[in-house]
Amino acid sequence: MANTEWTMQGVEFANCNCNTGCPCQFNSLPTHGNCRAHTFFRIERGRHGDVVLDGLCGGLMAMWPGPIHAGNGTWLSIIDERANPAQRAALEAITHGKDTDPGGSLFQVFHTTVTKVLPTEYRQIDLDIDYAARTARLRVPGLLESSAESILNPVTGLPHQVRVSLPTGFEYTEAEFVKGKAKTTAPIHLQFDGTHAHLANFRWSTHGVVH
Repeated sequence: MANTEWTMQGVEFANCNCNTGCPCQFNSLPTHGNCRAHTFFRIERGRHGDVVLDGLCGGLMAMWPGPIHAGNGTWLSIIDERANPAQRAALEAITHGKDTDPGGSLFQVFHTTVTKVLPTEYRQIDLDIDYAARTARLRVPGLLESSAESILNPVTGLPHQVRVSLPTGFEYTEAEFVKGKAKTTAPIHLQFDGTHAHLANFRWSTHGVVH
């Protein structure tokens, strides 16, 4: 069966347990030998088939006992409670890596490495991302609180701007690297403070990152 065509663009906030910079971004092993992370996004414009996704938020929380590519991960998709049934089905399909070419999105790539998929949660998602200011605030009541801000120069205390380009990446083509913190009460335990985070403007589709 052919994939349902989809596309969406907006802003993304990701935070993981690695040191700032995240070795995974450079095909190196994770800082602590394992990976725990969240990624959340706000859709400015989006569509899955005939289903409009404008203005909705979504995300995931995941953990792996070793490097992501070694597999055996656990996955939880979180979808905006404002979404109607058709929008919920569309966003669950996308965040589970369905309707996507192999290697076409972070969801599709990462989902091939998980063995346990938890039931999707439909929650209030409060997400505020200021890409220019390199800040983010995320709150999913009863589940997750997270934030991000600029990396600071340890001598001057001034913001240290780091921008990374991945021209052939499956998540973004350019991102601002920042530091983040997160705390969860979910089955996937995240407890970060001053660890790697990044912010990105994204354009994703059935066929991968739109360049």
